[in-house]
Amino acid sequence: MSTEKVCQGGPTLIFACSGAADVGAIADQAARKLTQEGVGSMFCLAGVGGRVDPIMAKTRSACQVLAIDGCGLDCVKKTLEMADIDNVKQLRVTDLGLEKGKSPVSDQNVDLVVTQGRALVQS
Repeated sequence: MSTEKVCQGGPTLIFACSGAADVGAIADQAARKLTQEGVGSMFCLAGVGGRVDPIMAKTRSACQVLAIDGCGLDCVKKTLEMADIDNVKQLRVTDLGLEKGKSPVSDQNVDLVVTQGRALVQS
């Protein structure tokens, strides 16, 4: 069985941290806004973690995957890697100057992540 990635013309899928920290909430809200804007489709990270067959099939068929992690623990990226999803572009909220525990979930902070996410998907 070949492990080579074959794009099946699927959508851009967006997976986000939805953790308890403020940066996780910002990641989640940014993924929802990117979906509303048509940049991609937010998808179920828990389904990837649980290896749910239809979720895995759709994720593997995606041409592009955006992982929005809240912090340096990189839970989203690591979950995708453990599921052998390798066409991942990662965006980490704390790399944008936001600090865990000190960053309110505001339109300004969400828009910062949305702008970076949009640029990553389009690159």
